[in-house]
Amino acid sequence: MKPAILLSLFFTLFLPAISNAKATETTDYPTVLSMQERAKLRDAWLDERLETIVPAVMRERGIDMWILIAREYNEDPVVKTMLPATWVSARRRTVLMFYDNGKTVERLAVSRYPVGTFFKAAWNPEQDPDQWQRIADLIAARNPSKIALNVSDTFALADGMTHSQHQDLIKALGPELQQKITYDPALAIGWLERRIPAEMEQYPHIVGLAHAIINEGFSLKVIKPGVTTTADVMWWYRDKIRQQGVITWFHPTVSIQRRTLDDNGQTMLELFDPAKDSVIRRGDLIHVDFGIKYIGLNTDTQHHGYVLKEGETDAPEGIRKALAVGNRLQDILTSNYKIGISGDAVLAASRKQAIAEGIVPSIYTHPIGYHGHAAGATIGMWDNQGGVPGRGYYPVVANTAWSIELNATVPIPEWGGQKVRIMLEEDAFFNGKSVTYIDSRQTELHIIGD
Repeated sequence: MKPAILLSLFFTLFLPAISNAKATETTDYPTVLSMQERAKLRDAWLDERLETIVPAVMRERGIDMWILIAREYNEDPVVKTMLPATWVSARRRTVLMFYDNGKTVERLAVSRYPVGTFFKAAWNPEQDPDQWQRIADLIAARNPSKIALNVSDTFALADGMTHSQHQDLIKALGPELQQKITYDPALAIGWLERRIPAEMEQYPHIVGLAHAIINEGFSLKVIKPGVTTTADVMWWYRDKIRQQGVITWFHPTVSIQRRTLDDNGQTMLELFDPAKDSVIRRGDLIHVDFGIKYIGLNTDTQHHGYVLKEGETDAPEGIRKALAVGNRLQDILTSNYKIGISGDAVLAASRKQAIAEGIVPSIYTHPIGYHGHAAGATIGMWDNQGGVPGRGYYPVVANTAWSIELNATVPIPEWGGQKVRIMLEEDAFFNGKSVTYIDSRQTELHIIGD
């Protein structure tokens, strides 16, 4: 989860450091598609996903009927990802029905309207005014063995059917069909977590755009040491995201770690306290947590930058080595990915290996895709390094995207042995055999200075 940031109102009005920045510095950004081009691409992906992923997850779970129900502006998270690009939201009560007849998976919209070309309309209100009865009749005619509903007390993204809709459906089905109802979150999770090749062709472009925005924000174009505040940079990121024609799924955070110990390990009280002083100063190690949403897919990235002191040409060696420790922790974690192993098992194996190598680890890695904190296996949480109750059992699956999120605590010799947390997050893809970074990863600090 993203930590809350308390911002004073006066930070939001003017960005003096930005307006005084060098006008000659430019950043090359990847081309962003028009809204029409994005819609065409997303609908092509949806068509392929419905033809491939839905049958796969239903057959893996032994489910021959899956029913999703959503109401306008209160969509099941899964329904939201199955709507045509031009729909934006559900219409009235939108009911999606999948039925596996053994050869193909039939797709019906038990609603007044067909859902684009993806779900044909299966209800005429003028002929059958009772929508719930029509749903029950369609189910009875197909006589499925198992009827899966999106209800889960553990996985939020698999819990999209509201209480009232669930009650009305149960009432309409009657005792015999009610016996066939099952609640299997793996259907919703399986649909949401798996990426198709066409999506992965575009994902590097999406992550590359996020990286480009981060790079410009961690530069002298935006940061004037001694003047610019962390809030200035956060709001610059918000504006730049909009200027690039995309959106964010959380407010970016920018934070500071700076030297407060002398060579003997004693506190130097005359230094500015980063917990109280948000002005970015020379010698600071700064950190950003940043994400965008584009073409329906999300990114989540954490990088570090260093602000050069007068006379410096690079960050202190200790800080550079600390970043390498963070990279080593990433390598340890990704080496433990295996199909079918639980998130808790990946966490335990990675922590054991890291601690044996002398690293102080904290791992809180999550899937990424249709959502920022997406569906799939959870590998630790920042406030729980012993496994995730209720969710930690879920296994790692092939063809899934991940935010490799973690931190390593490292002492910095040049800072009197003061410890810093190297907090890294990079988006990656697991193909079933290995993990690769979607658009590389940070292995060198962003250097802010002349």
